[in-house]
Amino acid sequence: MDNTALLIFVTATFVFAGFVKGVIGLGLPTIAVGILGVVMAPAQAAALLVVPNLVTNGWQIATGPKLLSTLRRLWPMLATICLGTWAGAGLLQQQKDGSATLWLGLALVLYALVGLKAAKLRVPPRWEGWLGPVIGFTTGVVTAATGVFVLPAVPYLQALGFDKDELVQALGISFIVSTLALSFGLIGAGALNGTVAWQSLLALVPALIGMGGGQFIRSRISPATFKICFFAGLLALGTYLCWRSLG
Repeated sequence: MDNTALLIFVTATFVFAGFVKGVIGLGLPTIAVGILGVVMAPAQAAALLVVPNLVTNGWQIATGPKLLSTLRRLWPMLATICLGTWAGAGLLQQQKDGSATLWLGLALVLYALVGLKAAKLRVPPRWEGWLGPVIGFTTGVVTAATGVFVLPAVPYLQALGFDKDELVQALGISFIVSTLALSFGLIGAGALNGTVAWQSLLALVPALIGMGGGQFIRSRISPATFKICFFAGLLALGTYLCWRSLG
């Protein structure tokens, strides 16, 4: 793929991923890393996502209703996300045999299956003290290995009983912490430098365009219908990445 085609492909990917996030409040790194993984290493894709992730999730946090109380509730999980991400630092760079792509594909498949099932999970309040750190550390390791930080944090947050606005804010908090933790790991591994940071800043533009379009559409179509299409597509993408890495 020549440079012009690559630029068009990357731009379209960020527009689409931003669109998905605009509609359902998440999915920017999941979609972008999954699609970009077809033409570049997962570490490169994750590095390009740093600025778009920080800005879009920062917006979600700023517009949420209960920042301080949510932080007090989630801090054990957030702290262990950092620990897990740093414990697995370099996994994206070290795995040259396709195993990172395999793990990414598996993560996408699992996430899609959870979304398609629409399971109504609930975490008892007395479990949060020990389960939150376990979820956080596991999410950190998955983040370090794949560049995607939706599993198992997103199902866990959905099971805590937040209302709609609180959940969107909690997702933003979790994602921005994961982004910051992964950024340090990518810098240490040499995948994120000044040049890549500038490219990531440029990627913010199509991501915001897509996000704006997604927010416009969200007010005019059924989110439930779109989620079915989204998770079905995610399942197909994850299956393809697993097949490619194994084949």
